[in-house]
Amino acid sequence: MSGRENVRRRRNIIATSVAAGVLLAGGGGVYLATTASGDGTGAGAATRAADAAGPPTPLRLEDGGGGDTAGGDTRGGPGIAPGEPDPGGGPNGTVYTAKGPLPQGPSSAAVHRPEGLVTSAEVTRLAEALGISGSPSLVGEVWTIRPEKDGSGARLDVARKAPGNWTYSWYDGGPAGDACLKGRACPPPGESKPAPGGTPLSEAAAKAAAAPILKALGQDDAKVTATGVVNGSVRVVNADPVVGGLPTYGWSTGLHIARDGRAVAGSGMLKEPAEGATYPVIGAAKALAGLNEDAKGTGPIGVGHCPTAPPGVDGNGKAEDTRTGGEPAPGHVEPTPPCQTIVDMAAPDQVPVTTAVFGLAARDVDGERLLVPSWLFTADPADGAPYTVVRTAVTPEYLAPPAKPSPEPTPPPGDGAAAARVVESVRVQGDGRELAVTFWGGVCSTYTVKADEQPDRVTVRIVEKTDPDRVCIMIAKDFTKTVTLKSPLGDRPVVDAASGEAVPRR
Repeated sequence: MSGRENVRRRRNIIATSVAAGVLLAGGGGVYLATTASGDGTGAGAATRAADAAGPPTPLRLEDGGGGDTAGGDTRGGPGIAPGEPDPGGGPNGTVYTAKGPLPQGPSSAAVHRPEGLVTSAEVTRLAEALGISGSPSLVGEVWTIRPEKDGSGARLDVARKAPGNWTYSWYDGGPAGDACLKGRACPPPGESKPAPGGTPLSEAAAKAAAAPILKALGQDDAKVTATGVVNGSVRVVNADPVVGGLPTYGWSTGLHIARDGRAVAGSGMLKEPAEGATYPVIGAAKALAGLNEDAKGTGPIGVGHCPTAPPGVDGNGKAEDTRTGGEPAPGHVEPTPPCQTIVDMAAPDQVPVTTAVFGLAARDVDGERLLVPSWLFTADPADGAPYTVVRTAVTPEYLAPPAKPSPEPTPPPGDGAAAARVVESVRVQGDGRELAVTFWGGVCSTYTVKADEQPDRVTVRIVEKTDPDRVCIMIAKDFTKTVTLKSPLGDRPVVDAASGEAVPRR
């Protein structure tokens, strides 16, 4: 299957009085990388209008109120990373305790939102910093520079809409003999080839190699870490940029630096968010109290009650009233003693907080990813590594309850609609009106190809139908189906409806 790309962005000069935060007893803050995305529409328009018209519009955070999150790369915004502790503390909860005085912070701060369109010049600047030659072309809503022949080589894709999500990778062609059913769980053809073994670059050398790329992104003042290693010899550099003079969380750039100092993969956001409406904010102490309120715990998990005690019996096996020693009176129910499970009796986890920094955290607001004023707390448990816990700093009266999701319509029985298939390649046949479309699919599905013709492109879509009652083996095969156009294809690009990408011709 063809690769799928996600994406990220840029900076400003740090404001010393607000962004510096307060270092509490015994530790420093850590900033952990996550990804984020946005389409540049929706809530931001309301916040800008509110700025000019009076009090700002309440923010409707999609995960509810303050929203505590633990750091890590969760591919979609702040959340709980694999291996990180749940900030809610599981069934018994968590108590976060500051190891020193907490800062008050500012009285107000602005949200920041993606705005505008990415230009060809901005994409070219990033491409040059990555060492990619060629000019970007616009395919649908994506700027792209990619190999033209066999699909191997450097590839850069940048979303045209702000924040300009981008991904860069080096493709070495697709895997051969893959019997995995081509779907979301399968590795796509064109995955980066595993790096050769050896010692990775030092952290300092990897940061130096990443510096020109970060400068091209406008992130030369970002908070940079380089502790991770993948494939045994590739150093991972994460950069959390400064936006509006504040440090950010959940809006980072990631770069993979090989042993020779080349960037072999990366992702981030190209366009810096614009300042939106200003909101009153709370201090760190109040934010931490709200965090603890939400981290009280879920209560016992599993069986929701203690087992009922069996009735007493005498020596002959008859029921016995434990109060009188005789047979129980009609309708009498033997009382059961109170019980406590081990979970009920366990104390909440106690986690020290060593740093509190005022910044901006990526949050989903009415379907749009914004940077929202937040407190970034560094939790430092005794039995694990430090991690970041985030709490929204916007005062509660400006936080609206999340909207109730609309129920998804149930597909009609027998429809068998499945996940969209990605087109591998296309071949022009006959008089130029017939397209032979190649893709991977399951052996138990039926497929047809639809084409939507426009003056500047032809979009093809794979329609898959399956029988939900049919038991099917998980084996994949490649299919080629034809579709006839109304007019010859000519020099129009063929675009895959599932991925939004141009399809290579064979």
